[in-house]
Amino acid sequence: MLVAFSLTPMGVETVVADYIADAVRVIRDSGLPNRSDSMYTMIEGEWDEVMDVIKRATEAVAAKAPRVQLIVKADIWPEMHTPLDGKIALLEQRIADTTQVSSPPTS
Repeated sequence: MLVAFSLTPMGVETVVADYIADAVRVIRDSGLPNRSDSMYTMIEGEWDEVMDVIKRATEAVAAKAPRVQLIVKADIWPEMHTPLDGKIALLEQRIADTTQVSSPPTS
């Protein structure tokens, strides 16, 4: 299972990096494969372990913020064993296959 989620502390100053840093520490300390970017964090694992990490990350933000907004999107694909990297590898392979087919022959 791959889950993308976003935590937004509400009722705080404009820059929220200090709040989110606490959540990212929880996620990284979990040992589950994860990746964060400027908008979302993705985490890979079994349902219960991923949801537990999301809950603890949310609680870390809630410990400092009066309100927290959580957005969660899950991809449940049992045959994909490493979705964090596997989905991107599959996409890159499709792009390469399409590029090879559509490229004009060289002379």
